[in-house]
Amino acid sequence: MRVAVFVTCLVDALFPEVGKATVRLLRRLGYDVDVPMRQTCCGQLHVNTGYPGEALPLVRNHVETFLEYDAVVVPSGSCAAAIRHQHQDVARQYGDGVLVEGAELVARHTYELSEFLVDVLGVTDVGASFPHRVTYHPTCHSLRLLRVGDRPLRLLRQVRGLELVELPDADTCCGFGGTFAIKNADVSTAMLADKMAGVLATRAEVCAAGDSSCLMHIGGGLSRLNTGVRTVHLAEILAS
Repeated sequence: MRVAVFVTCLVDALFPEVGKATVRLLRRLGYDVDVPMRQTCCGQLHVNTGYPGEALPLVRNHVETFLEYDAVVVPSGSCAAAIRHQHQDVARQYGDGVLVEGAELVARHTYELSEFLVDVLGVTDVGASFPHRVTYHPTCHSLRLLRVGDRPLRLLRQVRGLELVELPDADTCCGFGGTFAIKNADVSTAMLADKMAGVLATRAEVCAAGDSSCLMHIGGGLSRLNTGVRTVHLAEILAS
């Protein structure tokens, strides 16, 4: 099986250790994964803010880059959801039938990290060790669009030394939502305050999630309050 990792632009620019951890984890499980150098942004930002025309060349590049792979693993629920739910729509909107077919094929072979590990590889114990008290925030796209369910929790429960504690109101949004946090700063801040209160109530050392964007938002708030709680991506825990 030919496996590639779609790093995502946020990870590439701000959180490269997440991409490295994803590759390290998959290689530890026996897969010689590729990280194609021609990959760029998937175009989610453009579509979400009302610029599908600007997303079209990004969708085309993504399909051309990943079309020949049997599986594309994404350490991001939101980007995986964009590839599975937006790319075909963008191609249809601009009448590119060939691109529609390619986008459909790539979408069928695209997996959020926990989906790939549990559903495709059939593993929950990846040989990780992380001796910390951890709570998990299920991000909106992974929860509602991808419906990853308890897959991340099943993986975390098998990590040696990890104490997993339930996050109160786990299924509520953290308030990030891309440009939502900028355009609706007051609402976003209030939502973040509620999410941080839940995290702090668990007395966890670490708040984990499958999206670096949400972790950036939550982690920024926790850092500004000097809580001592850090945020760690699921891939980094599983690769440890």
